Amino acid sequence: MRIFVAGATGAIGRELVPALASKGHQVTGLTRSPAKAETIRRMGGQPVVADALDAAAMMSALRAAEAEVVVHELTDLGALTDLRHFDRAFAVTNRLRTEGTDILLAAARAVGARLFVAQSFCGWTFSRTGGAIKTEADQLDPNPPSELRGTLEAIRYLERTVTASSQPEGIVLRYGSFYGEDTGTLAPAMVDQLRRRRMPIIGDGSGWWSFIHVADAAAATIAAIERGKPGQIYNVVDDEPAQMKDWLPTLAQIMGAKPPRHVPAWLGRLLAGEHMVAMMTQVRGGANDKARRELGWRPAYPSWREGFAQVLRQRAPKSAA
Repeated sequence: MRIFVAGATGAIGRELVPALASKGHQVTGLTRSPAKAETIRRMGGQPVVADALDAAAMMSALRAAEAEVVVHELTDLGALTDLRHFDRAFAVTNRLRTEGTDILLAAARAVGARLFVAQSFCGWTFSRTGGAIKTEADQLDPNPPSELRGTLEAIRYLERTVTASSQPEGIVLRYGSFYGEDTGTLAPAMVDQLRRRRMPIIGDGSGWWSFIHVADAAAATIAAIERGKPGQIYNVVDDEPAQMKDWLPTLAQIMGAKPPRHVPAWLGRLLAGEHMVAMMTQVRGGANDKARRELGWRPAYPSWREGFAQVLRQRAPKSAA
Protein backbone atom coordinates (compact mmCIF):
# COMPACT_ATOMS: atom_id res chain seq x y z
CA MET A 1 0.00 0.00 0.00
CA ARG A 2 0.98 3.62 -0.46
CA ILE A 3 0.97 5.07 3.05
CA PHE A 4 1.49 8.72 3.99
CA VAL A 5 2.78 9.26 7.54
CA ALA A 6 2.36 12.82 8.84
CA GLY A 7 4.75 13.25 11.75
CA ALA A 8 7.25 10.72 10.42
CA THR A 9 10.12 11.80 12.67
CA GLY A 10 8.15 11.97 15.91
CA ALA A 11 8.39 9.38 18.68
CA ILE A 12 5.93 6.98 17.05
CA GLY A 13 6.77 7.90 13.46
CA ARG A 14 10.39 6.83 13.97
CA GLU A 15 9.15 3.34 14.79
CA LEU A 16 6.25 3.28 12.34
CA VAL A 17 8.01 4.29 9.10
CA PRO A 18 10.67 1.54 9.15
CA ALA A 19 8.12 -1.03 10.33
CA LEU A 20 5.81 -0.22 7.41
CA ALA A 21 8.71 -0.20 4.95
CA SER A 22 9.87 -3.61 6.19
CA LYS A 23 6.42 -4.99 5.36
CA GLY A 24 6.78 -3.84 1.77
CA HIS A 25 4.63 -0.71 1.92
CA GLN A 26 5.54 2.39 -0.07
CA VAL A 27 5.89 5.02 2.67
CA THR A 28 5.98 8.79 2.32
CA GLY A 29 6.97 10.61 5.49
CA LEU A 30 6.14 14.23 6.27
CA THR A 31 8.49 16.47 8.25
CA ARG A 32 8.62 20.24 8.55
CA SER A 33 12.40 20.14 9.06
CA PRO A 34 14.70 19.85 6.00
CA ALA A 35 17.39 18.48 8.32
CA LYS A 36 15.23 15.43 9.05
CA ALA A 37 14.59 14.44 5.43
CA GLU A 38 17.62 12.16 5.36
CA THR A 39 16.40 10.46 8.55
CA ILE A 40 13.20 9.47 6.75
CA ARG A 41 15.21 8.09 3.83
CA ARG A 42 17.33 5.99 6.19
CA MET A 43 14.13 4.61 7.72
CA GLY A 44 12.97 3.45 4.29
CA GLY A 45 10.55 6.27 3.47
CA GLN A 46 10.35 9.00 0.86
CA PRO A 47 10.57 12.38 2.62
CA VAL A 48 8.33 15.38 2.06
CA VAL A 49 9.26 18.66 3.75
CA ALA A 50 6.22 20.87 4.32
CA ASP A 51 4.13 22.68 6.93
CA ALA A 52 1.19 20.51 8.01
CA LEU A 53 -0.92 23.66 8.50
CA ASP A 54 -0.44 24.70 4.86
CA ALA A 55 -3.48 23.30 3.04
CA ALA A 56 -2.02 23.73 -0.46
CA ALA A 57 1.22 22.02 0.55
CA MET A 58 -0.64 19.07 2.07
CA MET A 59 -2.82 18.67 -1.00
CA SER A 60 0.27 18.65 -3.20
CA ALA A 61 2.13 16.20 -0.92
CA LEU A 62 -0.70 13.65 -0.73
CA ARG A 63 -1.37 13.90 -4.45
CA ALA A 64 2.31 13.28 -5.26
CA ALA A 65 2.36 10.33 -2.84
CA GLU A 66 -0.85 8.90 -4.35
CA ALA A 67 -1.78 8.08 -0.76
CA GLU A 68 -4.13 5.17 -0.13
CA VAL A 69 -3.74 5.41 3.65
CA VAL A 70 -2.98 8.54 5.70
CA VAL A 71 -1.63 8.25 9.26
CA HIS A 72 -1.90 11.42 11.37
CA GLU A 73 0.83 11.42 14.05
CA LEU A 74 1.27 15.19 14.16
CA THR A 75 2.22 16.75 17.50
CA ASP A 76 4.67 19.40 18.71
CA LEU A 77 5.85 17.96 22.01
CA GLY A 78 9.59 17.63 21.51
CA ALA A 79 10.47 20.59 23.73
CA LEU A 80 7.66 20.10 26.25
CA THR A 81 8.88 21.12 29.71
CA ASP A 82 6.40 23.39 31.51
CA LEU A 83 3.26 21.42 32.39
CA ARG A 84 2.13 24.06 34.86
CA HIS A 85 0.81 26.03 31.88
CA PHE A 86 -0.56 22.97 30.13
CA ASP A 87 -2.77 24.41 27.40
CA ARG A 88 -0.10 26.96 26.50
CA ALA A 89 2.48 24.17 26.19
CA PHE A 90 0.10 22.20 23.96
CA ALA A 91 -1.00 25.18 21.83
CA VAL A 92 0.69 24.07 18.59
CA THR A 93 -0.28 20.43 19.12
CA ASN A 94 -3.88 21.52 19.62
CA ARG A 95 -3.78 23.40 16.30
CA LEU A 96 -2.46 20.26 14.65
CA ARG A 97 -5.32 18.28 16.22
CA THR A 98 -7.94 20.71 14.94
CA GLU A 99 -6.80 22.74 11.90
CA GLY A 100 -4.21 20.12 10.98
CA THR A 101 -6.76 17.32 11.10
CA ASP A 102 -9.16 19.26 8.86
CA ILE A 103 -6.41 20.04 6.35
CA LEU A 104 -5.02 16.51 6.25
CA LEU A 105 -8.45 14.88 6.09
CA ALA A 106 -9.58 17.19 3.26
CA ALA A 107 -6.45 16.38 1.28
CA ALA A 108 -6.89 12.64 1.92
CA ARG A 109 -10.48 12.87 0.68
CA ALA A 110 -9.48 14.82 -2.41
CA VAL A 111 -6.85 12.28 -3.50
CA GLY A 112 -9.13 9.30 -2.87
CA ALA A 113 -7.39 7.78 0.15
CA ARG A 114 -9.46 4.94 1.60
CA LEU A 115 -8.30 5.10 5.26
CA PHE A 116 -7.34 7.80 7.76
CA VAL A 117 -5.78 6.76 11.09
CA ALA A 118 -5.22 9.47 13.72
CA GLN A 119 -3.37 9.71 17.02
CA SER A 120 -5.29 10.57 20.19
CA PHE A 121 -4.53 10.05 23.87
CA CYS A 122 -5.63 7.63 26.59
CA GLY A 123 -5.25 8.81 30.17
CA TRP A 124 -6.17 12.02 31.95
CA THR A 125 -8.84 12.62 29.30
CA PHE A 126 -11.29 10.17 30.92
CA SER A 127 -13.93 11.12 33.47
CA ARG A 128 -12.43 11.13 36.96
CA THR A 129 -15.44 9.37 38.45
CA GLY A 130 -16.45 5.70 38.37
CA GLY A 131 -14.08 2.80 37.83
CA ALA A 132 -10.31 3.17 37.78
CA ILE A 133 -9.85 1.56 34.33
CA LYS A 134 -11.85 2.89 31.39
CA THR A 135 -12.88 1.47 28.04
CA GLU A 136 -13.48 3.27 24.75
CA ALA A 137 -17.18 3.45 25.61
CA ASP A 138 -16.59 5.43 28.80
CA GLN A 139 -17.14 9.18 28.99
CA LEU A 140 -14.36 11.71 28.66
CA ASP A 141 -14.01 14.22 31.49
CA PRO A 142 -17.08 16.51 31.40
CA ASN A 143 -15.45 19.08 33.69
CA PRO A 144 -11.65 19.00 33.45
CA PRO A 145 -9.43 21.41 35.40
CA SER A 146 -9.24 24.75 33.60
CA GLU A 147 -5.62 24.24 32.44
CA LEU A 148 -6.65 21.10 30.51
CA ARG A 149 -9.84 22.33 28.85
CA GLY A 150 -8.36 23.61 25.60
CA THR A 151 -6.31 20.48 25.07
CA LEU A 152 -9.20 18.15 25.87
CA GLU A 153 -11.47 20.05 23.47
CA ALA A 154 -8.87 19.65 20.71
CA ILE A 155 -8.76 15.90 21.41
CA ARG A 156 -12.57 15.72 21.34
CA TYR A 157 -12.57 17.58 18.02
CA LEU A 158 -10.06 15.21 16.44
CA GLU A 159 -11.92 12.11 17.62
CA ARG A 160 -15.31 13.44 16.52
CA THR A 161 -14.07 14.52 13.11
CA VAL A 162 -12.10 11.39 12.27
CA THR A 163 -14.63 8.81 13.46
CA ALA A 164 -17.40 10.62 11.55
CA SER A 165 -15.48 10.39 8.27
CA SER A 166 -16.62 7.75 5.79
CA GLN A 167 -14.51 8.91 2.84
CA PRO A 168 -11.82 8.13 3.79
CA GLU A 169 -12.84 5.81 6.60
CA GLY A 170 -11.56 7.08 9.92
CA ILE A 171 -10.00 5.27 12.89
CA VAL A 172 -8.68 6.84 16.12
CA LEU A 173 -5.94 5.34 18.26
CA ARG A 174 -5.74 6.53 21.86
CA TYR A 175 -2.11 5.89 22.77
CA GLY A 176 -1.15 5.67 26.42
CA SER A 177 1.70 7.69 27.91
CA PHE A 178 4.47 6.50 25.64
CA TYR A 179 8.07 5.73 26.38
CA GLY A 180 11.11 4.49 24.52
CA GLU A 181 14.76 5.30 24.11
CA ASP A 182 15.18 8.99 25.00
CA THR A 183 11.50 9.71 24.48
CA GLY A 184 8.25 10.18 26.38
CA THR A 185 8.39 9.10 30.01
CA LEU A 186 12.05 8.14 29.56
CA ALA A 187 13.12 11.35 27.82
CA PRO A 188 16.42 12.71 29.20
CA ALA A 189 14.72 15.69 30.87
CA MET A 190 12.26 13.42 32.70
CA VAL A 191 14.99 11.04 33.81
CA ASP A 192 17.10 13.95 35.02
CA GLN A 193 14.20 15.40 37.02
CA LEU A 194 13.60 12.07 38.69
CA ARG A 195 17.28 11.59 39.53
CA ARG A 196 17.31 15.02 41.12
CA ARG A 197 14.12 14.20 43.07
CA ARG A 198 12.35 17.11 41.39
CA MET A 199 9.33 15.01 40.46
CA PRO A 200 7.39 14.44 43.67
CA ILE A 201 4.30 12.36 44.31
CA ILE A 202 1.50 14.79 45.06
CA GLY A 203 -1.15 13.84 47.59
CA ASP A 204 -1.83 10.12 47.87
CA GLY A 205 -0.59 9.41 44.32
CA SER A 206 -3.71 7.37 43.59
CA GLY A 207 -4.16 8.55 39.99
CA TRP A 208 -4.06 5.75 37.40
CA TRP A 209 -1.77 5.91 34.35
CA SER A 210 -1.53 3.71 31.26
CA PHE A 211 1.72 3.34 29.32
CA ILE A 212 2.80 2.05 25.91
CA HIS A 213 6.23 1.43 24.39
CA VAL A 214 6.58 3.35 21.12
CA ALA A 215 7.36 0.11 19.24
CA ASP A 216 4.09 -1.38 20.54
CA ALA A 217 2.26 1.81 19.52
CA ALA A 218 3.66 1.44 15.99
CA ALA A 219 2.65 -2.24 15.87
CA ALA A 220 -0.90 -1.35 16.93
CA THR A 221 -1.03 1.33 14.23
CA ILE A 222 -0.11 -1.22 11.57
CA ALA A 223 -2.74 -3.59 12.98
CA ALA A 224 -5.32 -0.78 12.73
CA ILE A 225 -4.37 -0.15 9.09
CA GLU A 226 -4.75 -3.84 8.31
CA ARG A 227 -7.70 -4.85 10.50
CA GLY A 228 -9.26 -1.80 12.16
CA LYS A 229 -12.99 -1.17 11.89
CA PRO A 230 -14.12 2.15 10.37
CA GLY A 231 -15.42 4.76 12.79
CA GLN A 232 -13.85 3.07 15.83
CA ILE A 233 -11.63 4.26 18.66
CA TYR A 234 -9.03 1.94 20.20
CA ASN A 235 -7.11 2.30 23.46
CA VAL A 236 -3.48 1.41 22.68
CA VAL A 237 -2.01 0.74 26.13
CA ASP A 238 -0.17 -2.05 27.91
CA ASP A 239 -1.79 -4.65 30.16
CA GLU A 240 -0.93 -3.04 33.49
CA PRO A 241 -2.41 0.35 34.38
CA ALA A 242 -0.61 1.68 37.44
CA GLN A 243 -1.11 4.27 40.12
CA MET A 244 1.35 7.13 40.35
CA LYS A 245 2.37 5.99 43.86
CA ASP A 246 3.48 2.67 42.33
CA TRP A 247 5.03 3.45 38.96
CA LEU A 248 7.07 6.54 39.87
CA PRO A 249 8.96 4.94 42.82
CA THR A 250 9.44 1.78 40.74
CA LEU A 251 10.96 3.79 37.91
CA ALA A 252 13.29 5.54 40.37
CA GLN A 253 14.34 2.15 41.75
CA ILE A 254 15.03 0.75 38.25
CA MET A 255 17.17 3.83 37.58
CA GLY A 256 19.04 3.43 40.86
CA ALA A 257 17.77 6.83 41.99
CA LYS A 258 16.45 7.86 45.40
CA PRO A 259 12.67 7.52 45.90
CA PRO A 260 10.58 10.53 44.88
CA ARG A 261 9.57 12.99 47.58
CA HIS A 262 5.96 13.35 48.70
CA VAL A 263 4.13 16.68 48.62
CA PRO A 264 0.68 17.28 50.19
CA ALA A 265 -2.10 18.06 47.74
CA TRP A 266 -2.61 21.61 49.03
CA LEU A 267 1.05 22.44 48.38
CA GLY A 268 0.99 20.74 44.98
CA ARG A 269 -2.00 22.89 44.10
CA LEU A 270 -0.03 26.04 44.93
CA LEU A 271 3.18 24.98 43.19
CA ALA A 272 1.90 23.11 40.13
CA GLY A 273 -1.82 23.81 39.78
CA GLU A 274 -5.08 21.93 40.16
CA HIS A 275 -4.56 20.00 36.92
CA MET A 276 -1.29 18.47 38.13
CA VAL A 277 -2.92 17.44 41.41
CA ALA A 278 -5.68 15.77 39.37
CA MET A 279 -3.11 13.92 37.26
CA MET A 280 -1.44 12.61 40.40
CA THR A 281 -4.56 11.72 42.37
CA GLN A 282 -7.70 11.41 40.21
CA VAL A 283 -7.03 10.39 36.60
CA ARG A 284 -8.02 6.99 35.20
CA GLY A 285 -6.23 4.36 33.16
CA GLY A 286 -7.35 2.59 30.00
CA ALA A 287 -8.18 -1.02 29.07
CA ASN A 288 -6.80 -2.56 25.86
CA ASP A 289 -9.33 -5.41 25.46
CA LYS A 290 -10.91 -3.93 22.34
CA ALA A 291 -7.60 -3.50 20.52
CA ARG A 292 -6.61 -7.04 21.44
CA ARG A 293 -9.95 -8.44 20.24
CA GLU A 294 -10.55 -6.45 17.05
CA LEU A 295 -6.99 -5.73 15.90
CA GLY A 296 -5.40 -9.01 16.94
CA TRP A 297 -2.71 -6.93 18.62
CA ARG A 298 -0.66 -7.84 21.69
CA PRO A 299 1.94 -5.54 23.28
CA ALA A 300 5.46 -6.94 23.18
CA TYR A 301 5.94 -5.14 26.50
CA PRO A 302 2.78 -6.15 28.45
CA SER A 303 3.95 -4.19 31.49
CA TRP A 304 5.66 -0.85 31.84
CA ARG A 305 7.84 -2.50 34.50
CA GLU A 306 9.68 -4.70 32.02
CA GLY A 307 9.50 -2.01 29.34
CA PHE A 308 11.13 0.67 31.49
CA ALA A 309 13.82 -1.76 32.62
CA GLN A 310 14.59 -2.91 29.09
CA VAL A 311 14.92 0.62 27.70
CA LEU A 312 17.16 1.71 30.58
CA ARG A 313 19.33 -1.41 30.19
CA GLN A 314 19.82 -0.61 26.51
CA ARG A 315 20.69 2.97 27.36
CA ALA A 316 23.37 2.06 29.95
CA PRO A 317 26.06 0.77 27.52
CA LYS A 318 25.58 3.81 25.28
CA SER A 319 25.95 6.13 28.27
CA ALA A 320 29.13 4.34 29.31
CA ALA A 321 30.52 4.59 25.79
